[in-house]
Amino acid sequence: ADEALAACTAAVPDWSGGTRIGESLAAFNRDWARRVLGQGAVVLLITDGLDRPRDAAGAAELSGSMDRLHRSCRRLIWLNPLLRWDGFEPKSQGIRAMLPHVDEFRPVHNLASLRALIETLSRQAPARISSRRIAA
Repeated sequence: ADEALAACTAAVPDWSGGTRIGESLAAFNRDWARRVLGQGAVVLLITDGLDRPRDAAGAAELSGSMDRLHRSCRRLIWLNPLLRWDGFEPKSQGIRAMLPHVDEFRPVHNLASLRALIETLSRQAPARISSRRIAA
């Protein structure tokens, strides 16, 4: 296992470097949001929130992209595997930048968490105030 991990680290430049959530969301908002988020879409965002840019500019870009995504859909549910730990605290800059822009922050790590998600999606969520919506 150690040799395989070392090989992955050597072969993949971004290994253990965090994801580019802000860049990915900006590209989604620019290229796809208008096409797929009409008709009251519910968005499931599945990430640990550990964004690669760890500076204030990266956090601001991530926050802006999250805000646009949130305003472009009816409901934004963030599924985070890190919530499985009782001691989880939103310490990373990426997580703190994302949290204000979600309707729900839920764990996703086992069948029970998926079952709870299905129950949540089966219930109709209260509508958000329309002034929060923007054209994507």
